[in-house]
Amino acid sequence: MKPIHTAAALLLFAAGAASAADLTVRVDDVRTAQGKLMVAVYDSADGFLKRPAKAAHAVAAEGLVTVLIKDLPAGEYGIALFHDANGNGKMDRNAMGIPSEDYAFSNNARGMMGPPSFEQVKFTVPADGATATISLR
Repeated sequence: MKPIHTAAALLLFAAGAASAADLTVRVDDVRTAQGKLMVAVYDSADGFLKRPAKAAHAVAAEGLVTVLIKDLPAGEYGIALFHDANGNGKMDRNAMGIPSEDYAFSNNARGMMGPPSFEQVKFTVPADGATATISLR
């Protein structure tokens, strides 16, 4: 009986792993090589800008930086990212609460008087993976 349970567990594990996709995030227009790029991937409107499904960072480089997010189930996602140029681990803001470090969202979405909605930033990641290109501003 034990070999059947082991085989079933391996089959379930393989099925789960087969549906995981990699998301390549290409960040254009990085102005300096200081600090890190902080990338958050969200899987719902309720969690957008609150609870990322995945997060990653990469050392900044002038121009283009690529960040790989591994093992995402196929589905709809939105990305928010910022350039933590001073390396303090947070998005700096001015006295009015406006970000003072470069930031961007998937689909190069822009909000009106605040961040864009999840509807504006969402895109589909198929089972075979995807690439999102985002320009910092």
